[in-house]
Amino acid sequence: MTTSSSERGVGLGMPELPPPAYPDDVRARLKADAREVIARYPDSRSALLPLLHLVQSEDGYVTRTGMKFCADVLRLTTAEVTAVATFYSMYRRRPSGDYQVGVCTNTLCAVMGGDAIFETLQEHLGVGNGETTGDGKVTLEHIECNAACDYAPVVMVNWEFFDNQTPASATRLVDDLRAGQPVEPTRGARLCTFKETARILAGFPDERPGAVEEGGSAGHASLVGLRLAKGETQPARVVHPRDAAPREEPVHDPSPTERLSAHDPVDTSASDPAHPSGPTAEEGE
Repeated sequence: MTTSSSERGVGLGMPELPPPAYPDDVRARLKADAREVIARYPDSRSALLPLLHLVQSEDGYVTRTGMKFCADVLRLTTAEVTAVATFYSMYRRRPSGDYQVGVCTNTLCAVMGGDAIFETLQEHLGVGNGETTGDGKVTLEHIECNAACDYAPVVMVNWEFFDNQTPASATRLVDDLRAGQPVEPTRGARLCTFKETARILAGFPDERPGAVEEGGSAGHASLVGLRLAKGETQPARVVHPRDAAPREEPVHDPSPTERLSAHDPVDTSASDPAHPSGPTAEEGE
């Protein structure tokens, strides 16, 4: 069976028309912001990544108009800008939701339940990977690694962590987001919209009162290896499988050279008031 050129995404007709320009007031505001960003770099083209975040904060994704703006202010070709914008997955190429919900499906998160979470959310929201709910609230995607294996499985919303998730807790999370309910990440500052996140990533301050102070550090489980490296051993704790009943087992007191598990499979959800967010005890307690 042959495939038409339109199905392959190949256009054989007239060349695509130039993108429309931003309205004068928007362009003037973005140019002022762009000058501030470009001034941080000795070579102006180094400002391309933050400028792509800047136009993404304006439109919710990187539009052809946004790429043309970046090319103009940096004196680059649109091809050079497009090459960068299409390389990094953090830049969206089509309209996205207010909340980017990324489910880690890399090895550890997958075996700890990440695959089940992603499948559950696809069915619950009625969307596929990279698709957005009809109300424009949530865009669902799988992410290769959230760099938080010690709290697997992990879900991120606009790059904020929601640790130790389950299909049920992740479902409550997206329901709360769509309903406009307040949702607190396990670690870090309170959530903001994707557009607001993009502006912060462009290098502009988070102007919400107290948000900067809320930025969290590494979680308890993440610091176990550092404590062991410093010789700060603690009594061992038996970690039971998720949802399994505790069993009476002998506890071994490790020597300073022995390793403890850095994973804390505590069944919590930041969007479930019945369960406090994050691990309820320090690793090793």
